[in-house]
Amino acid sequence: MNLDILLPITLIVGVVHAIKVVVEARSRRHLLLAADESPELAHALLRAQERQGRLAPLRWGLVLVALAAGFGLVQWLGWEELSPGVVAVLALATGLGNLVFYAVTGRQK
Repeated sequence: MNLDILLPITLIVGVVHAIKVVVEARSRRHLLLAADESPELAHALLRAQERQGRLAPLRWGLVLVALAAGFGLVQWLGWEELSPGVVAVLALATGLGNLVFYAVTGRQK
């Protein structure tokens, strides 16, 4: 593995993730300060965030399983090179994973 390429990519991903975490925390803080007069709103915001945090692993699990099925289909069909058909199969698998997530979470309400 070429560390000259992997290390900068990993560093960029880490910095972007750190910025995302800080921005989300600041926006959450501002929302909670704005909802200071309404405890019901603050509780609703926290419940929604908790629910989103619990459902994130489900979404990623379903999407990754669908992508694995897409890669398996590409392998089974014997496609060796990247082509529009391969990209279409993987995009379809990702979309199906997200649709299954939507269907599963829509029934929980």
